[in-house]
Amino acid sequence: MRDTKKVAGAVALCLVLAACGRDGEAAEKPKADAGVTLGSENVYVVVMEEIATGPQLAGSLAAEREARVNAEIGGLVQGVFADKGQAVRAGQLLARIDAAAIRDQVLSGQSAVRSAEQQVSLARRNVERNETLAAAGAVAQRDLETARNTLAGAQAQLAGARAQLSSAQEQMGKATVNSPISGVVSERPVSAGSVVQMGGPLFTVVDPGSMQLEASVPAAELGQVRVGAPVRFTVTGYPGQTFTGTVQRINPAADPVTRQVPVIVSIPNAQGTLVSGLFAEGRVQSEARQGIVVPASAVDERGVQPEVVRLKNGVAERVPVTLGVRDAETDRVEITGGIAAGDTLLIGAALGTSPGTRVTVRAGGTAPAAR
Repeated sequence: MRDTKKVAGAVALCLVLAACGRDGEAAEKPKADAGVTLGSENVYVVVMEEIATGPQLAGSLAAEREARVNAEIGGLVQGVFADKGQAVRAGQLLARIDAAAIRDQVLSGQSAVRSAEQQVSLARRNVERNETLAAAGAVAQRDLETARNTLAGAQAQLAGARAQLSSAQEQMGKATVNSPISGVVSERPVSAGSVVQMGGPLFTVVDPGSMQLEASVPAAELGQVRVGAPVRFTVTGYPGQTFTGTVQRINPAADPVTRQVPVIVSIPNAQGTLVSGLFAEGRVQSEARQGIVVPASAVDERGVQPEVVRLKNGVAERVPVTLGVRDAETDRVEITGGIAAGDTLLIGAALGTSPGTRVTVRAGGTAPAAR
């Protein structure tokens, strides 16, 4: 009888434990079946795309062709015919400087030339006459030599008068200021009525189609820079826009303080979009290749090995991956192993989704892909 009671108690205990087990399974089952719904901004479809690496650079834009026009004579500015921001052609009149004193020198020089020409004419006729008389024995040979010396002196005076006239006329021409290149007037420090000294600034004309980036790169990364290498950069004042250029020159000496090496990047700017003086920063593309590139927010690097969260048959799973190069400019990273093109990854806050969780992507958008 006592044994029967023991058996009955054991059976009852087993039934209770079995019921508890079923209750536990029932409690855990909803948790296993529970899923999450994510927006399309939380998923990324992996594609093959280009990734570039190279040293970063920063600097300012400047016109490659720039002409600073200075006064070649001093005087009163009679008129100014171009203003800041105005497009001008090569040879176009920009200003005129009063040259009354030089004009007087020109008139005086012209008079001196005419007088010298008359003296030469008279001296030449005298020489011809003396030569005829000397041939007939009517004058001494020394008289002929004297006449020839007088002609030579008159010719020298004529040459001097002509040189002075030419100089005065050249100075007179400098009173008219013309643009040496085609471009846009960027500076004009004088106005009509201003008095300028010789060498004083009048205009600055820049060619906006010949823009360049005067930048610098760390000396330690100079080996990755070569003439002709492409450069991608952004410019202050043009948000969301990326510009391209090519390395034109590399300075042979680094700055002894900053250890930066100056680099000149040529920029096509036929439309005149960019202007001088703006700050720019970007990267020299020393290497570019096709590969699997994902946003940095798709990779969990907190563990020993980097991982991504991939959706497979609608269920999240963690996959170890191998990383390649990084593109800090676009905040992307290359994946060299672990995933393939066409895989769907969770990114951003969704990266914390637990493995085994069923994931539904909310309709109404497109999963972000390569940029």
